Amino acid sequence: MSTLPARDAESRRPSPAAPGARLDAPTEDTAAPAAAQPGDAAAGGGLRRIEATFARLRDAGELGLFPYLMAGFPDVATSHALAQAALEAGADGFEIGVPFSDPLADGTTMQRANARALAGGATLETAFDLVRTIRHHSASVPVVLMSYYNPIRQRGEAAFAESLQAAAADGVIVPDLPPEEADDLHAALQARSLALVPFLAPTSPGSRIGAVAALAPAFIYCVALVGVTGARSDLSDTLGDFLGRVRAATPAPLVIGFGISQAAHLRRVAALGADAAIVASALTDLVERSPSEPVAAARAYLTELKAATRGPLVR
Repeated sequence: MSTLPARDAESRRPSPAAPGARLDAPTEDTAAPAAAQPGDAAAGGGLRRIEATFARLRDAGELGLFPYLMAGFPDVATSHALAQAALEAGADGFEIGVPFSDPLADGTTMQRANARALAGGATLETAFDLVRTIRHHSASVPVVLMSYYNPIRQRGEAAFAESLQAAAADGVIVPDLPPEEADDLHAALQARSLALVPFLAPTSPGSRIGAVAALAPAFIYCVALVGVTGARSDLSDTLGDFLGRVRAATPAPLVIGFGISQAAHLRRVAALGADAAIVASALTDLVERSPSEPVAAARAYLTELKAATRGPLVR
């Protein structure tokens, strides 16, 4: 996950590699990039898959539910089982975290998840492998990676975009790469019909909202609060005003993240005009608290949340 206030501060490009970061080391169990499948970017996936999903949700009057899964957390096998359980629970899309040693936008829950995944040997390739598993089970569900910039820079923007397409992912969220410095990555992704998902925060000025809107993004990640990631009991009273400012500038789908943890949160953001919500820290907390049955616990939790996104109270 990521933060927005950093986006609206003076931008700075990160160093080539943070100390101790495991950027792209090969692992013995790393699978080779999968051949393009039906439904990947070359065959109508990527941007088209994202567009089709939001069109379906609008037609059904539903709020999209996008679980966040950290690749390799709590271990590789369980992360793959969690993805399948999320699909069974009705997930409409996924955000897949790339483990990183210095997750500046994340709170304590996601910091622990990053550290545990790295300790287990997870890398960027682990994230691509998780995408391939999701794509094996669903040709239609959008999957975007969430990666800090260092792993992408280490591989190179063009090579990263090629790997993203080969895994049949649909785009990437980069919390520490401001739009002003994203031209190379944006071009590499656009050439493959893949999405670069921008952030906006409650502190974003009108000029930043306008700049993001001008990109005509596949969707916009709207941060529900100021601060780092983490489950919250309440959402900001100013969230509606923030979403209204963004909606006035762009027709792009708005996806809410940071602090979403309850069915009531989903109903509220839907009523405020959001198109989807990302559930991250609360799901990660639950997996961490359920060492004997993490998959069953996650399935039940996500099933409950997805039920809250349907019905006349949602819109």
